[in-house]
Amino acid sequence: MAETIRVKDRDAVIQSLRAGVVPRTAQHLIQVGRKLEIEAMLQDINRVIDGGSSIRFVIGEYGSGKTFFLNLVRSIAMEKGIVCASADLTPDKRLHATGGYAKALYMELMRNLSTRTKPEGGAMTNVVERFIQTARGEAKDSAESVSAVIQNKLAKLTELVNGYDFAEVINAYWGAYDNGDDTRKQDAVRWLRGEFTTKTDARKALGVRTIVDDSTWYDQLKLFARFTRLSGYSGFIVCLDEMVNIYKLSNHTARGSNYEQILRIVNDTLQGSAGGLGFVMGGTPEFQLDTRRGMFSYDALRRRLGENAFARQHGLVDFSGPVIRLSSLSQEDFYVLLDKIRLVYAYGDEEKTLLPQGAIEAFMKHCAKRLGDEYFRTPGTTITSFISLLAVLEQNAGSDWKDLLGRIELKKDEGGARDRLSPDDDLVAC
Repeated sequence: MAETIRVKDRDAVIQSLRAGVVPRTAQHLIQVGRKLEIEAMLQDINRVIDGGSSIRFVIGEYGSGKTFFLNLVRSIAMEKGIVCASADLTPDKRLHATGGYAKALYMELMRNLSTRTKPEGGAMTNVVERFIQTARGEAKDSAESVSAVIQNKLAKLTELVNGYDFAEVINAYWGAYDNGDDTRKQDAVRWLRGEFTTKTDARKALGVRTIVDDSTWYDQLKLFARFTRLSGYSGFIVCLDEMVNIYKLSNHTARGSNYEQILRIVNDTLQGSAGGLGFVMGGTPEFQLDTRRGMFSYDALRRRLGENAFARQHGLVDFSGPVIRLSSLSQEDFYVLLDKIRLVYAYGDEEKTLLPQGAIEAFMKHCAKRLGDEYFRTPGTTITSFISLLAVLEQNAGSDWKDLLGRIELKKDEGGARDRLSPDDDLVAC
């Protein structure tokens, strides 16, 4: 049988999972379950494509698959012609801060700017040049100059915060593009990415009087969302993970300011005043529900993000609200996931698989004896172990998976908190 999975896609998945991180591409090869959740996100994506706005909070326990789900949504959105940006919140990358921490988040988003043809990030130049090409095409059809077309298209942005300077920077890029001035083109891209540190430097380089800073980064995202649509893309979606880092802030005022910024984003997106812009934010239940430090400590957010009482009381689901709660994988889903990983490892060719399907059930029983239900409820470590097993079988011809599973000796560490292998074992424990 011919290989059905490209080497690039196979390696992207296997290497990421082996390292314990979520693949950024080819996630569809190992996607299981989440049918209703994905359908809900598709509605949001289509709303952005139609010029509307959306926001979703993807809430789940550690290891429940939040990051994978966010990356899957990002991948689906890019396939539909949407520009995506992604970043993790950290102590020095926040939604609201002074000292450049909010600007640092914006810069990270812009570094990770991605499109279908450039999924790994760094797509800012592609987006700008697609706008230029679109304007050149319209100029050719209308017999107007390219500059006139650009000015007419960008006039729609000047009503927004920093919109005038945004338009000036795009005009500067066109002038540099037309004249072959690579330095000025780079300066324009640096301004769009938020990399200028002083207004003086920006004025010398581009003749503009503003730069992206802690107070204007969100307004810049709204500008950029409109610009992506002018460039011929379907919209702009921002994926923010590790929102729990707001919950972890020790300063009450800092947490409150970040929740106030979230409220601003929620209001803008739910009221439709951020056209073509969508947000997907991943966090833990504590980040959402804790009434002392979480979003529910902020009354306005608690009112907007509360669960549907009718659904909760009767054990039903409602994905029409802003919050999607990710349940843990079932054993059946986890079996399907391991089977997909087995096939991906073999490039999709059943004849080249290193394990029979029956070995998956044996592997799951092996893990259940040592970790209980945690092996599939928080599956990251178990998946790494499964790939390690496949790697040993691949590199040691004649080895038997039954012997490998039977030979694993697990020992308790001093605190008894987790199992680990003795140093001479080749396989990472579940």
